[in-house]
Amino acid sequence: MAELKTQVNKVSVKKFLDSISDPEKHKDCTIISNMMETISKSKPEMWGASIIGFGRRKYTYANGKESEWMIIGFSPRKQNIVLYGLKGNTGESESLVKLGKYKEGAGCLYINKLSDISIKELEKIIKLAIKHKK
Repeated sequence: MAELKTQVNKVSVKKFLDSISDPEKHKDCTIISNMMETISKSKPEMWGASIIGFGRRKYTYANGKESEWMIIGFSPRKQNIVLYGLKGNTGESESLVKLGKYKEGAGCLYINKLSDISIKELEKIIKLAIKHKK
């Protein structure tokens, strides 16, 4: 099996966040970063060129090979903000119904901006993800 392309690195999270040119997206991503750091009790780390991750966990593939990945994270993309590790956790359904405007992917949530969703419900979903993956 090939090595994962997205690896943790030493790039400055602050510099990456400061490079976001859209003022609203910059503000939203700073809030999300602070929220995830507080809830996860983990310092943010850059994974690849554009993902900010919190915490690490090891998992084993079916072939027995082990790999490491973030517990939760996010990435400011051009069209939206991708939230990683927040899907597939026991008890999240109720909060997802109350979350607001978002789209789902395989294990990801996509939001356009924080004002489209409930911060309170996002915090609940992050807490469930941390609890489920530790």
